[in-house]
Amino acid sequence: MTDTKLDFVNLAGNIDIPDKQSSLTGKGIMSLSLSNVSAREWISKTREGIKPWGEFISTSRFKVPKSVKPVPGRVMKNIEHFQSNYMFVFLGLVLFCVLTSPMLLVAIAACLGACYIISLKNAENKLKILGKELSVGQQYAVVGVCSFPLFWLAGAGSAVFWIIGASFFFIMLHASMYMTPDEQEAVDLEMDEVV
Repeated sequence: MTDTKLDFVNLAGNIDIPDKQSSLTGKGIMSLSLSNVSAREWISKTREGIKPWGEFISTSRFKVPKSVKPVPGRVMKNIEHFQSNYMFVFLGLVLFCVLTSPMLLVAIAACLGACYIISLKNAENKLKILGKELSVGQQYAVVGVCSFPLFWLAGAGSAVFWIIGASFFFIMLHASMYMTPDEQEAVDLEMDEVV
């Protein structure tokens, strides 16, 4: 048996570890940053995956399946092919639901406004209640707990289920009725044989 010797490479350098308190005051927890590489990759992949909207709503490609058998395959292929378009359909339904519900719009604005005020106040000094300092996370948790009744009164629960149901309905309707390229070729061949 041979002996193996491991050589370790010595690494030298300064490693700056940010202070937890200074990192919280510099950036609020609620600040939107796309520094996460995977988030940026997902967004760019989604944007690149958008198929032309003319192709997405082409009425000549819609056809009721002759039987139930091809529907699952058709749905899977269409969801894979039009995934980014379906994401925009979902976001459009979310926007429609929020804009057509004024109370929900007010509740969202109040919650985001409170979070913005917290981020501004914590940049200046920490909030103290009864001599105890509250962290930024605890302050956001208080906003979440306080805004829960406001969202309940605004009907956020029914809005969420409406969005899920409407998205599922429209996406499944499109995915089950839209012919895949293979099916379109078969239909074209049938039409050529008839002529």
